[in-house]
Amino acid sequence: MVIASERSLRSLVEKWLAPTAETPVRVTRSGRAQSNQGTCVHIELLLPKGPVGLFFFRHRDGSWCVFPPEAERLVMRVC
Repeated sequence: MVIASERSLRSLVEKWLAPTAETPVRVTRSGRAQSNQGTCVHIELLLPKGPVGLFFFRHRDGSWCVFPPEAERLVMRVC
């Protein structure tokens, strides 16, 4: 079982980008992903050599991941 706080956007940014006072982060883009209309954000870490960024995607269960959620597939059912 995954604890919700372990899948929060803040915890993932800290895990993947490890920001500090000397290397802050900023949200550079926020909106809907084209493929599945889910929420996505782009967060940059401001390093002395230049910014490094990652996209984070919100999944249906409310968790955030670095990969987009799977698109819903069409299904045929017998009535």
